[in-house]
Parts: sequence; C-alpha cells; structure tokens
Amino acid sequence: MTAYVIDHENVKALLGQLIQQQENARAIDWLQQRQELQQTAPLTRDFLQTFTAMPRFTGKQPVKPVTEIMEALEKAIPGFFVYDWTLDRLARVWWMLFIPAAEKSIYVNQVEALFNGAEMNELAALYSALPLLAYPEEWIARTADGIRSNIAPVQEAIMLHNPYPAQYLPEAAWNQLVMKAIFTEKPLNQIYGLQKRSNEALAAIITDFAHERQAAGRPVNPLQWQLLTNFLSTANFPDITRLWQSAYNVEKEAAALVCYHSNYPPAKELLASAPYLADEINTGSLTWDKIAATINLS
Repeated sequence: MTAYVIDHENVKALLGQLIQQQENARAIDWLQQRQELQQTAPLTRDFLQTFTAMPRFTGKQPVKPVTEIMEALEKAIPGFFVYDWTLDRLARVWWMLFIPAAEKSIYVNQVEALFNGAEMNELAALYSALPLLAYPEEWIARTADGIRSNIAPVQEAIMLHNPYPAQYLPEAAWNQLVMKAIFTEKPLNQIYGLQKRSNEALAAIITDFAHERQAAGRPVNPLQWQLLTNFLSTANFPDITRLWQSAYNVEKEAAALVCYHSNYPPAKELLASAPYLADEINTGSLTWDKIAATINLS
C-alpha cells in the first residue's frame, strides 16, 4: 500500500479541537499549562511526567465523537479513527505530537523511552499513535512485538482502526497480525487494509487453519474467507463450494461475496446459480460489514 504523507501540525490541531469539545474544563486547563511549559522549557523529564500523569487530570471517560473533526482526521490520515478511545488516550496521542522530530536519534530515543517504561494503558496509547509518529520505519519491530503481546488493549490498538500496520508491516508480520486477530476473535472488518494486503501465503494459511478447525468440530469465522478472493484455485475452491452448500445462511453469503469479487471462472459460475445473491451484492444490501453485524448479533 502507498504510504501517506501526514501534515502533523494539522493533525495536532484537530486532536486538540477534539479535546476541547469534550467539555472537561479541568483537563483542558491542565493540558494547556503543560503545553505552555513544554514549549518554553522542552525537558524530556517533564514530557514523560505529563504523559504518565494524563489519567489523573483528564479522567478516562469515553471520547464524544464530533463528526466534522472525525471526517477531517479521516481525510488527513485514511483509516485513522479514535474508535472507542478514552480521553486520557486521546490526550496522550495528542501529546506525542509535541516531541521535536528534527533530530532523528533524539526523537527515536524519546519515543523508545516511553515504550520501555509504559504500563498497559500507556502502551495502548503509544500503539494507537503509530500512524502519527515520525520516522515510521523505526516502529516496525515495535509493532511486531505488540502483535505477539497477550494484552488485549495493546492488540486492539494495533489491529483495529489503525492504518499503520497495513502501510508498513512486511508480509510475514502482516500475516501474523491477521492470524493473531483470528485466534483472539477480533472483529476482522475493523482491520484497516485487510483485503488490500491479502496475499497468497495468507490465503494458504487461512485455508489450513480452517481445515484444522473443521476437523476439530469448531466453527470458522465467515469473514476470514474474504482473504481467498484473489487467490481461488482448484486447491481451495472446494472450501467455497462447501460454504455455498452450508445450512447457515451467513456462510453462503460469505461464499457469494468471495465469488462476486473473484475473477475465477468457476466462482462466477457458482454465483450465477443464485442470481438473487448477486442482486443483493449489487445493491449493497449484502456486504462483509453486513456479515460482521450478523455475527455480532448471534
């Protein structure tokens, strides 16, 4: 995927506006004081203390979304959304944008110091900030470490509504992220770039994993089959045929979506046998998001 270029000052201003809209006078006053202090005397010690102290002064209430700001953030950084954040996480991510980035070694050392000393909620904020950090190639190994973590908030901060992994992770690390998301039952539809980063190796891993689950009599997440769309073959098409013949409607719908978006001739032939499903896909009433919603309701 093509890397994006970030206007950090614009993003900083947007996040600051979102903080202002949270109607928390104590938090706003304290953050203003810390910002002024950082601008007049940019000491690493004070920066770290502010980052750590955030929850005591901001609280942990959920961020109230503001449509105009959310849309502007999405335009500035495609895929970036402060999904299900608390005010302390929002403030910490905003605070990260005050680290001077002119000197790479100094910047990297300061960010690494935050990672090295972070507890769970601080780590979640740091990983949420990945799309905003300067020198993005420096955080690939950190991201891979986070994927291997067993801390759910850290996993979610990396995997869900975060454009950084799709933009920068190499194929092996990306595939590990997707499989870890499946193992830990994360909502796959909230992984940015899931379909664009699909690859032949991942399609093979997904198929083998599904066979293992089926052999053990365990269910398979229908959303994972979308990763086969561009890689259908004689080896894995029987899996789509099995879905098509499933007694569970959601599985047949998943098979229909794979067939619809695939260029594999047998897939087109299979879909032609149920034109009503093709019509639903054409009109937008059958999508992967719809399947995700169905699974969540069940």
